[in-house]
Amino acid sequence: MQTVSCPSCGAEVHFRSHASVLAVCEYCHSTILKDADSVRDLGKMSAVLEDYSPIQIGTAGVHDGVHFTVVGRIQQRYSAGTWNEWYLLFDDASTAWLGDSSGLYTLTRERATQDALPAFGELAPGRRYTICGEPYTAAEIRNAECIAGQGELPFKVGAGWRIQVADFRNYASFVTLDYTDGPQAVVYQGVAVTLDSLKCQLLRDDDAIARSAGKYRGKLDALDCPSCGSGIQYVPGAAAQLVCPACHAQLDASGPEAQVLAIGKQVHDNADITLELGASAKISNVDFTVIGMMRRADDEGSEWNEYLLYNARAGFFWLVETDDGWSRSNVLPDWPNWASLDAASCTLDGATYRKLYDYGSQVVYAAGAFNWKVAVGDSTRVYEFEQGQTKLAAELTGEEMTWSRSVPVAYDQMAAWFGAAFHGGAKVHHIQLSHRGIAKVFMVIVLVLNAIPMFVSFSSTLMWSLLGCLALFLPAAFLDKNAKNPP
Repeated sequence: MQTVSCPSCGAEVHFRSHASVLAVCEYCHSTILKDADSVRDLGKMSAVLEDYSPIQIGTAGVHDGVHFTVVGRIQQRYSAGTWNEWYLLFDDASTAWLGDSSGLYTLTRERATQDALPAFGELAPGRRYTICGEPYTAAEIRNAECIAGQGELPFKVGAGWRIQVADFRNYASFVTLDYTDGPQAVVYQGVAVTLDSLKCQLLRDDDAIARSAGKYRGKLDALDCPSCGSGIQYVPGAAAQLVCPACHAQLDASGPEAQVLAIGKQVHDNADITLELGASAKISNVDFTVIGMMRRADDEGSEWNEYLLYNARAGFFWLVETDDGWSRSNVLPDWPNWASLDAASCTLDGATYRKLYDYGSQVVYAAGAFNWKVAVGDSTRVYEFEQGQTKLAAELTGEEMTWSRSVPVAYDQMAAWFGAAFHGGAKVHHIQLSHRGIAKVFMVIVLVLNAIPMFVSFSSTLMWSLLGCLALFLPAAFLDKNAKNPP
């Protein structure tokens, strides 16, 4: 470890890794460049937005049997939100990066390759590419900028530093291509991980997260909508993208002051909302809070509600309300094997899921806080798969692809979780028969009633029975055709 004095304030600054060339003073936020045996002050680095992440400088863990310590962080912003890249120093002097986005984690190391890599402008989410000899699906393509830094880092970086990166997945395997320094990408390869699998210690506890979340050059206090003045209930630090429930303005609360990104549209004011924002539930002995709600519609006009729930330790998940009932949906860290967007099935954990349908979806209403930027009109292509009662869904936009898994939740279970905060009624499913279906029922009745007379006068009775059936069926078919294709 090398210890130097901050040229700006004189505080001690530590360089734990010989590979580190830059450190941010934790007292005055000066950016310190290590140059041979001297140090230089490059100016101030913006303080990081203290978010909901339990990771901090000094967090320790184990990967592949080797201990590591978190020594630095870069915080980056892109069109849909922010994420952290934590710089890890291992006991064997090697380094790695721990990506941290909405409670999902990936650990990657730089890897040299002589393979031809795709150009950044040619990448598209959902397409498959061969990288380092293995097939990967493009998951996310980002143009981003560095908004803050902390600790020590292996390269020179500052606020406003622009990057171009693309993430790829192959089940649990993960690859990032970094095009920041030119057309030839730098390859970072690794796997999806969890904090438990890394045996992380010295994490922030829930109280520490609650005290610091949302702080950025001072605390963001109780939030009044800058557009209409209405109060907005949200968990500071859990999500910085807000939609005012009153005026539907889209807000960014990640800075020192909340900013209006777009004036909202008054839509779906009378939408049935079963779970109010702020409702809480104890699920699997963990306390969750409803922080966001949106209503989506498919390209045939069917609509459903999705509620975003959050816990500081357990992260995010969705409760989805459709005409068929409730389901719980979680984003998948390990992706299924899906050969192409046209493939009729995919496999996950040895199980084969058959494709049900694909459709376009659009956000028609949103309110509350989200871990990415959401707005009315956002469009997504959805591909759904089924195996038993479990469903998988791939959602595709122009910049991102995600996978989620959902399982049904009984009405009684929802009522038990939320108690009086649950305003839903039990779904009553009515059997709806077409006109032809009703006609077929009466046709069977006619034939049954005429079964005995047929023994007396078969030909005569059969003829009149058939005429009666036609008299029932033809008008019913005509009515069904008009109902399906109205004039």
